[in-house]
Amino acid sequence: MINVPNSLTFFRILLIPIFIVLFYLPVEWGYFWAAVVFTVAAATDWLDGFLARQLKQSTPFGAFLDPVADKVMVAAALVLIVDDYSSILVTIPAMLMISREIIISALREWMAGIGERSRVAVSWIGKWKTTIQMLALIGLIWQQSIYMVWASYVLLYVATGLTLFSAYDYFKAAWNDLTRSE
Repeated sequence: MINVPNSLTFFRILLIPIFIVLFYLPVEWGYFWAAVVFTVAAATDWLDGFLARQLKQSTPFGAFLDPVADKVMVAAALVLIVDDYSSILVTIPAMLMISREIIISALREWMAGIGERSRVAVSWIGKWKTTIQMLALIGLIWQQSIYMVWASYVLLYVATGLTLFSAYDYFKAAWNDLTRSE
């Protein structure tokens, strides 16, 4: 069903290749505009959820597509900064974040299959992780100054800590279901 929130999610998906092209453009302003496009995409992630609740336009399709768009956008940004920085300081957090997203997505799917999806719903930790992760990525994409880059490294590691903590939290909530014998 096409509605305003779902249209914003589609828009976010369309921004991903634009963001990638801008990032790789061999021009002085490429990183800045890539960061702007990524920021707009990140804002639509918040806005589509807000509008879905306010306008009562939540749909099963939107509930499926929104987290997919979010994860593809973040994974694309993480891959780009790993390539650009060529540093273990970025590679390890990126690997942990992408791995966590795959693992928690699988856990949520499995929990939904046994009728317990609500036990691994998005928590406040996940929301903070996403916000801090987006801020870190914006700074690492833009690279406006060495101060921005180092502040973004700090935010990246805070987001990585929240990534690991939230993964622990989800597994704790699902542990009894994961370890019961049938």
